[in-house]
Amino acid sequence: MFSKILIANRGEIACRIARTCERLGVATATIHSTADADSLHVREIGESIEVGGAAPSESYLNIEAVIAAAKATGAEAVHPGFGFLSENADFARACDKAGITFIGPNAQILKRFGDKAAAKHEARKADVPVVPGSLEPSTDAKEIAKLVRKLELPVMLKAAAGGGGRGMRVLRDTKTLMEDIESAMREAQGAFGYPGLIVEQLVAKGRHIEVQIAGDGEGNVVHLYERECSLQRRHQKVIEEAPAAKLAKNLRESILDDAVRLAKAVKYRGVGTVEFIVSGREYFFLEVNPRLQVEHPVTEMVTGIDLVELQLRACAGDGLGLTQEDIAVTGHSVEARLYAEDPSQGFLPSTGKLTLVAFPSEHVRVETGVETGSEVTPYYDPMIAKLITYEATRDKALDRLDLALAETSVFGVQNNGTFLRKLISLPQTRRATFYTSLIDEKIAGWKLGHATEDAEVTAMAAYLYLRNERSGPANDPWTCWGNFTGWQMSAGGDGLDPAPSLLLKGESGAHEIRISRIRDDHSMLIGVGEEKVLLRIEPLGDNLYQVILGNKRETIRAALDGENVFLQGPFGTMRFQAMSYLQSVSAQQEKEGDILSPMMGTMLKVNVKEGDKVATGDILAVLESMKLEIRINAPFDGEVTKVACKGGEKVERSQLVAVIEPH
Repeated sequence: MFSKILIANRGEIACRIARTCERLGVATATIHSTADADSLHVREIGESIEVGGAAPSESYLNIEAVIAAAKATGAEAVHPGFGFLSENADFARACDKAGITFIGPNAQILKRFGDKAAAKHEARKADVPVVPGSLEPSTDAKEIAKLVRKLELPVMLKAAAGGGGRGMRVLRDTKTLMEDIESAMREAQGAFGYPGLIVEQLVAKGRHIEVQIAGDGEGNVVHLYERECSLQRRHQKVIEEAPAAKLAKNLRESILDDAVRLAKAVKYRGVGTVEFIVSGREYFFLEVNPRLQVEHPVTEMVTGIDLVELQLRACAGDGLGLTQEDIAVTGHSVEARLYAEDPSQGFLPSTGKLTLVAFPSEHVRVETGVETGSEVTPYYDPMIAKLITYEATRDKALDRLDLALAETSVFGVQNNGTFLRKLISLPQTRRATFYTSLIDEKIAGWKLGHATEDAEVTAMAAYLYLRNERSGPANDPWTCWGNFTGWQMSAGGDGLDPAPSLLLKGESGAHEIRISRIRDDHSMLIGVGEEKVLLRIEPLGDNLYQVILGNKRETIRAALDGENVFLQGPFGTMRFQAMSYLQSVSAQQEKEGDILSPMMGTMLKVNVKEGDKVATGDILAVLESMKLEIRINAPFDGEVTKVACKGGEKVERSQLVAVIEPH
């Protein structure tokens, strides 16, 4: 076994590899980019070398810098994780040249399996059935178009050098054939540095089944059974499980045998995955991923075998340490990939600071590379975590995963947690009748927008924000709500201020908040627009709170970050932006440039005239209302194009004061 290795990756996989190494007594070091200097994997591993800028090409894909880091840390071997350099034959050769073991297949095997066309050749030689289509990659768009026309539609374009759904296009007609080919080639070039494509017949409504293999490099190969990866969005796996459900015994055995035969033919070393597409009683070879897979934990859960340990021992020359008879499957495991992305915006990645990250502590395995305070940057894969459950039966494992997702909180960026729960509840998922294009077919009819906040949820956000901002004792009617209280003596019979004190902006719009002083039992009446909500909230610890609404009680999770209030509960996950009503009312009109009176009163003075240039924060006018002087400030830089009132004039709430044309 190695005494020390360099983990040439980041995020959750770097942390996961390090845990196995720690258990085995193998010392570890890692690498990081300038963007990852304060990341979780750097802190957990403890020794890290900066290898370049934020862009992967400058850091995690920089072969020279990674080799230099391995030498600097005294590592005997390099574990590439997945992605980045994990399938790069040039990197494996560079490791060999430097006298460092590459933890994976040798460069020759990487070259043979790293290219989809070359892998198909190997499969044909091993008598493994392949999908009809081209056997050689092409960088000639016209030649690719000819190949498409020779096959029966629909067909699939695939980047020869890649995976993960990049450089892939399904062609159901040839109306935009050249544009589709050129687009796929550009994407392949950008993602993998090679624009070559292969063309394959599309297997309609196929299931994606993959076999986990392990070899010692001497011709001894075992399988660790199969995984089901059919739930995909745009060719990217979303939920995986092991073993595959409702797979006929003889079909399973044939697929497993073919995977092992192919791996033995090349004397495979380390762990890898042989992937197939299954349609009815037929199956076809797709590709080999000669590395650790993202979804490897589900195989570990059902076999009880640590795949990273198996990989380390095989590549260290210690052999596999087990035979096929030693491997069995017990129970069922399911994994969900939690991404920082916004389903309501076409699953665009969501970046920003993670205000709070909280996962269940029991009955779920969590693989993550982030924590509260981490930054999700635009440079890398937006995965937040993988949640893996294991139970005796498939239904129980799915139920447990759904519960784990419900108990997971991620505040600060949008995420696909609700979308994943929707997938788990699909009848096709529950019955295991899914296929690779199911999500893409169904998704058009799904409502993936943000939850709409009602008065009760908005009142919860207001209560928490105001309590956090409170500047005086609860029994002081003048200071108990700091800058957010109105003139209490003029409040109505229910104690609510007659005018808004706070503005909360949610996904469905802005909400005017009126408040009353807090009561002896710490409850408070809150006006949300025209509705009134009486509630109190008690802290439970770990960002958990109990909300009491009449005879109803709810447990929620909440976090505050400056003006942002995050809530999660039975209503979903919501974010509000809070600000003093009097400071924000003009800013509501920023797009139109209209500056409105925040409330009824007397305009004491107007400080601007038409043609004046103003800067953000300039006092445009001063209003007197409820014995208070209220300054109306410019929300942005601009030029005053209209003044609609004058000093001494009575104005109504929301009456136009002035118009500013933004610079």
